[in-house]
Amino acid sequence: MASNISMRMPDELLSEVDELASLLGRTRSSLINEAVDTYVTEYNDYLVALHRLLDKGDDIISSSELRDSLGI
Repeated sequence: MASNISMRMPDELLSEVDELASLLGRTRSSLINEAVDTYVTEYNDYLVALHRLLDKGDDIISSSELRDSLGI
């Protein structure tokens, strides 16, 4: 189920979004949805990586150990 939201965006950014949507033959909403989805996915990946980096109990292996474990 999709929900409607209301948001404010600077006029210049909105113009860029509209121009890109037009070039791609897409709607403004579909472009903004994709941008937010990408941001949320990337930010969640960043948080996982940060958590792993700060986890003192997580073993760190060298790049050569990683390649060996993957057989490359």
